Amino acid sequence: MKKLILLFCIAGSMIAGAQQITLENIWGYKYYSPGLFGINSMNDGQHYSLQENDGIYKYSYESFVSKKDSKELIVSGSFDDYSFSSDEKFILLATEMQPIYRHSFFAKWQVYNTADKSFKSIFDGKPIQEPTFSPDASKVAFVFENNIYFQDLASGKVSQVTTDGKKNEIINGICDWVYEEEFGFVRHYDWNADGTAIAFVRFDETKVPEFSIPIYEHNLYPYEMRFKYPKAGENNSEVSLHVFDLNTGKNTKVNLSSVQNYYIFKVKFTKDKNTLAVLTSNRHQNKVDVNFVDIKNQKVNKLFTETDDKWIETDDVTLEFMDDNSFLWTSERDGNRHIYYYSNSGKLNNQVTKGDWEVTNFYGYNPKTKTVYFQSNSFDGKRISTEKSVNKIDLDGKNLTMLTDRHGSNSAQFSKSFDYFINPFSSIQQSSTYYLKSGKKNQELAVIKDSQDAANRLIGDGMGTKELTTIKVNGTDLNTWIIKPKDFNPNKKYPVLMYQYSGPGSQQVLNKWHDINDQWYFMLAQKGYLVFCVDGRGTGGKGVAFKKQTYLNLGKMEVEDQIQAAVEIGKLPYVDASRIGIWGWSYGGFMSSNVIFRGGNVVKMAIAVAPVTNWRYYDSVYTERFMRTPQENASGYDDNSPITYAKNFNDQKNKYLLIHGTADDNVHFQNAMDLSAALIAANKQFDMMMYPDKNHGIYGGATRLQLYTLMTNYILKNL
Repeated sequence: MKKLILLFCIAGSMIAGAQQITLENIWGYKYYSPGLFGINSMNDGQHYSLQENDGIYKYSYESFVSKKDSKELIVSGSFDDYSFSSDEKFILLATEMQPIYRHSFFAKWQVYNTADKSFKSIFDGKPIQEPTFSPDASKVAFVFENNIYFQDLASGKVSQVTTDGKKNEIINGICDWVYEEEFGFVRHYDWNADGTAIAFVRFDETKVPEFSIPIYEHNLYPYEMRFKYPKAGENNSEVSLHVFDLNTGKNTKVNLSSVQNYYIFKVKFTKDKNTLAVLTSNRHQNKVDVNFVDIKNQKVNKLFTETDDKWIETDDVTLEFMDDNSFLWTSERDGNRHIYYYSNSGKLNNQVTKGDWEVTNFYGYNPKTKTVYFQSNSFDGKRISTEKSVNKIDLDGKNLTMLTDRHGSNSAQFSKSFDYFINPFSSIQQSSTYYLKSGKKNQELAVIKDSQDAANRLIGDGMGTKELTTIKVNGTDLNTWIIKPKDFNPNKKYPVLMYQYSGPGSQQVLNKWHDINDQWYFMLAQKGYLVFCVDGRGTGGKGVAFKKQTYLNLGKMEVEDQIQAAVEIGKLPYVDASRIGIWGWSYGGFMSSNVIFRGGNVVKMAIAVAPVTNWRYYDSVYTERFMRTPQENASGYDDNSPITYAKNFNDQKNKYLLIHGTADDNVHFQNAMDLSAALIAANKQFDMMMYPDKNHGIYGGATRLQLYTLMTNYILKNL
């Protein structure tokens, strides 16, 4: 009898031991598996470089197949970033990197000569931004204190291109805050093909309203972080296009009055040293002019205008040039994002990709075989909105070929010859795996790296299940995932936590392996919760009509869908409809706030992290792309604002937790303050947590562990 009891005790302890996903394990990165970072295909297309802790190394793609070590040291040392010159004889190396905003940073840079193994500092080692080799690798251009310079590598001489740069007034060659955040890049200058000219965009920020953020940092007196931030409807930087001639030292402003010129969101020299491609748009971002500028005479030639009755994805354009200056362009004009081939005169040659599916990424063009490489959400020519595949197609639109055949999320890093590509892949069933594949046909050559050990640790700690499904809401089948505990019992009634983001074109429901939030959801599942995510109307993967139906009314359909989704989820036999909560971050915080204020009869609890609380407070480029300006569309802004509905919050029945970082340069703490004021004015009780000096990501040190502990405890207490 004692032995039997002992066996039961041992079995019980094993079961208990399997249920040990903890916040400490999650934020101690127990289940994290490092990926492949810093891979750079080399010119021969047969080798790649890789940044490692002690240096930059060269490897052969074929070594993955042969299993023979091909590791070759290029340069030793610890570096934050690197880039090769076009001939690979020189390498730009960064150290002492200091972040500025989302993409921008200062760093000290030096040039390494692979022939004589020598190092040469750029600008005497001062912290600079965005250094770039000239095409012949004789010079390096860079930006220092908002001015453009270039250094001759042979003589070490530094020449100054612009002189009027001034903080919060004039910027040359790099983006202002809103361009960097919403167009997604920093460097806004380019060398021409022979290195005799630099084209750049100049930002005049003087009329842009300035935003200030107090920074505490344990100082006796806080200091202010001040920067120019154009909110919806306010003045943006006045931008202008300039060309600097290195031979004459002349700096010429290009007259863009004949084309759309409110935003200049891409400048890129073509293969012709005298031809500069410039993409410009109106403020609404529904008219984009594709232009060539002859830098010899500054003549502007508009090739064509891309138009849309709602918006154009100005932050995600493809402009790929061929030797004759014909080019590839992406457009949503037929209802899905596809690739188009234009002549150098702006005449449409042909539509390259077609079908009821979308091109989701462009990888490149192989001129030798006239082949276009891209990612899409098609599988054998049919849309699967939750998946991604890697494909190739002939320039004439024939011979569409899938290069990946696993169902899930596939992406690609191609060699410069397109002979190989590294294929990062994952699915709900398979953790992240990196394959070496052929660029010529669907052929797997080797497994480079997998993350099975990390996956086994998660599985061993009692990971539950994640399932993809759909739910019918407001007459539409919406993509959904659900996380259940390992010991799910369909005869029980479970409380539910809903998660969503819902921003225009975004997707949270994808067939991919579990991210760090999923690990948290598995922990909640072990504590007896179900976790749902529903991609409502306005999200991506289902074509233009589905994505753009929320235009001018962000927060209307999306909120209706989340509330109705909660109703439908509550009807499931294993759900306790009286205990449904919702949470989200950023756009998701905007959504969860709206849901609890407008759907409090369905949802009991909400957590909002760094929420936009009125789109009037958010930046011009993003907000106006989907909403136009508040002056044009006041009702679109105010009728869907959580501030408008704060008075409806039922604090006797429901719970609301508002979280924000005080140094958020993206979604300002002002959003939380104004919503708090509205709740206080309506005499509503709610909970709030602020994170001193933390930005939109709210991280650093033990911050994430403390944040997720806070949210976990709030869920356990209130659901």
